[in-house]
Amino acid sequence: MPRLFALLTFLVPTLGVLFVLRSLLPALDVLSFPLTWPLAVHPDYANAPPDAGAQQPLVAALLSKAQKAHASVANTLRLRPVAPAPGAFVRRIVAVGDLHGDMPNAQAVLQMAGVVDVAGNWTGDVDYFVQTGDIIDRGDDTIKLYKFMDRLREEAHAAGGTVLTHLGNHEWMNAIGDWRYVYPSEIATFGSVAARQKMLARGRIGKSWAANYTTTSRLPLHPALGPPNTDYDPSAPSSVPSALAHAAISFVHGGLAPDYPELTPFPSRINGLGRSLLAKLQTRNPQPSPHPPHPYPGLPPSATDEEKRLYGGDGPLWYRGWAQDPEQVVCARVDDVLKRTGTRRMIMGHTPDFQKIVSRCDGKIIIIDTGISHAYGGALSALSIIYTLTPTTDTSDNKKIWKEKEIVTAIYVDRQEELAVTEREVLYDSES
Repeated sequence: MPRLFALLTFLVPTLGVLFVLRSLLPALDVLSFPLTWPLAVHPDYANAPPDAGAQQPLVAALLSKAQKAHASVANTLRLRPVAPAPGAFVRRIVAVGDLHGDMPNAQAVLQMAGVVDVAGNWTGDVDYFVQTGDIIDRGDDTIKLYKFMDRLREEAHAAGGTVLTHLGNHEWMNAIGDWRYVYPSEIATFGSVAARQKMLARGRIGKSWAANYTTTSRLPLHPALGPPNTDYDPSAPSSVPSALAHAAISFVHGGLAPDYPELTPFPSRINGLGRSLLAKLQTRNPQPSPHPPHPYPGLPPSATDEEKRLYGGDGPLWYRGWAQDPEQVVCARVDDVLKRTGTRRMIMGHTPDFQKIVSRCDGKIIIIDTGISHAYGGALSALSIIYTLTPTTDTSDNKKIWKEKEIVTAIYVDRQEELAVTEREVLYDSES
């Protein structure tokens, strides 16, 4: 007993001092550190040793109080539209990573980036909004978030804008019946396990997945390259001016692995496999009992080898190499993938950095998952891309010299950071 009293006489004053310091020094705010959370593990590695499949937990770094102001954007540096020069073409794109069941933070990020107003309605200030998947799991707002995305898609279309949405590995896990990251409280928002299965297979969410969500996308920066998801096939002749042939960006949840055999034609080959596999999963009757507590159901017996590879560890849903491999390795391999997919940059989510959007290899690789959901306690963030093509000087053969500029900016609650700025002059006949 005397030892206990002696211990208390030491601990009580010490804790009191720490509590006072906590209010004065944010770095000592130990009661509000973000959660440490393991990355989702591919089912092939679920029962393997910790180092299998390179699926390692990430430790959330300390964040400032400003970064953790999850539900308030009253004092943010809201992204404002840029007035173009006379005769210039401008394309404004905003992309957001994993949302994981958190409607308040999702709306806060979109308002911060100028995609929606304070009421959550489409502003018309951007041309394209892109979400890279993993809307589901780890939070309770699944139904609200998919409704929100569907409404924004309609509002954007009415205003001349476009919403591009993708299926992440967590959407696919739920379609398969792998519910390892589903909260019981989230199931309750559907009413029951059976009601949730029905909603994801044949109900409103499942129908939207099939109609409006792709596995990957290719977004051209200029109309000369066609609408979103116009194919690029490196083996086929192109009518696109060579100066603009790769003026496009790829979006995917996990990553386009260098050795993945189904990259071309891009993106139709990957998206075709995704559509066919999703249809097989959604039309199972009855749907398998979810895992856990039941055994992992796996892919349907009718899944082809190509569909299995799509969902494999080096497929576009699970691949983490661009985020986790050494800089010299990824920078040595990225140009080949960009060349084959007809793009300049690859943008993906899936592998979070809880402090910032990660840019690698001079902005050729950008990872935008910052743990937006309260489940992670990461940074609220969005990626802005502003592309302009401005006429400068006429040449003797009636073609124009155009100045091409692309500004890639990470937007946070308390700041904006330029990740890449590229400028060049191109000879391009805009009338052709």
